[in-house]
Amino acid sequence: MTKKLKVATCQFPVSASIVRNTRYILDFMKQAKRRRAELVHFSECALSGYAGIDHASLDGFDWEQLKECTQEIMALAGQLGIWVVLGSQHPLTPPHKPHNCLYLISPKGKIKDRYDKRFCMPNEQRHYSVGDHFVIFTVNKIRCALLICFDLRFPELYRELKRQKVDCIFQSFYNARQKQASVHTHIMRQTMQARAASNAFWVSMANSSARISPYGSCVIQPDGKIIAQLPTNRSGITVNTIDLNLKFYDPMIGLREKAMRGMLSSDPPISDARSDNRTSL
Repeated sequence: MTKKLKVATCQFPVSASIVRNTRYILDFMKQAKRRRAELVHFSECALSGYAGIDHASLDGFDWEQLKECTQEIMALAGQLGIWVVLGSQHPLTPPHKPHNCLYLISPKGKIKDRYDKRFCMPNEQRHYSVGDHFVIFTVNKIRCALLICFDLRFPELYRELKRQKVDCIFQSFYNARQKQASVHTHIMRQTMQARAASNAFWVSMANSSARISPYGSCVIQPDGKIIAQLPTNRSGITVNTIDLNLKFYDPMIGLREKAMRGMLSSDPPISDARSDNRTSL
């Protein structure tokens, strides 16, 4: 095992049509396999469509169709022998609202785990119940974790994943169908680059490409550099190799762990009266 993982990061215009979304997903899975990817990553709510945008509400939502299409995707994952990170939504027992989730589908075509979005914005809370757990899994000796969109705003999640020795984050987004260009163009990938660089993570960042999407999906290496990026408002796939054998610039080696333990200076404090007196020259 060489600690390498070939990943296909995909985007398409997610819509309210589960059948249409399924066609995109199945096609990208086949493309990913032809390009020898071992894992294919899709955006937030890629299969189900996103409540509040694609669906005004989830009243009357066709849960049976969602189940059937999920099973079709699982079956193809088993046939192709490929991992799938699939954005969808998971029904709960009424009156509880569903989870906004990522299904982790194994190369055997089985659901290995499910990540439920932990931080939901107020408009999402009208439609979704929040999650309460991490999903961490290992492929080719690479420890991976799943996150969703607004989780990005909470660095505490990434620090905890670092403590749990995660190497790679698969984070799915739905920043699309906006009425006009937004600040997300200038902050989302940039914040994700900071999360990658401050924790030495590989990151696959999958977004919907429905118009208007403020940024395309991308892949970020552990020094924070974007190594592959898809254009906005267009379907696409990018295949890249996560390689833990590569070395990257990381000025925090040796200090990151100290900071995580609460030592917020690079060395222990000194004892000096001139240091203690901060109001004189």
